[in-house]
Amino acid sequence: MSDHRGHLRLRIAGSDEETFHRDPAELDAVRGREPEVRALPRSADDRAAGVHRFETTIDGWVFEVTVEDEPRALLREKAGQGAGGGGRAASDHIKAQIPGRVVRLWVAEGDTVEAGQRLLAIEAMKMENEVRAHRAGTVESIRVDPDSSVELGDELLTVR
Repeated sequence: MSDHRGHLRLRIAGSDEETFHRDPAELDAVRGREPEVRALPRSADDRAAGVHRFETTIDGWVFEVTVEDEPRALLREKAGQGAGGGGRAASDHIKAQIPGRVVRLWVAEGDTVEAGQRLLAIEAMKMENEVRAHRAGTVESIRVDPDSSVELGDELLTVR
């Protein structure tokens, strides 16, 4: 297991699975260059959770990123597992990371999927973006159809 002291954990808003681990020195090395990053005001909830929120614009797309200390994030995750939240039996709600139009479904409800398997494709700005399974499981429900429009954060399907 790697030593996470001094590291930061970054989460993209609207995504439970897109988490990045970075050493603060890595962030200092890119500060001042593209993409543009703006600090968002800290709410009482942010202070209580020990997180900082930022907004960044990359190629015209605006993302909200939450940053917290890695040791605190690990402690919070362990506490949540002990309280009965999360384990392997929990459902994985896959959400749209970009607005667009669903152009293809590769799975149906009840299908067994492996981690990394293609689930569906969303077309945005004339590009097809594949959405893949975060982990192995069974497709519990599908909330979209081909040709349906989705917005950032819309629930697409659930894997259990």
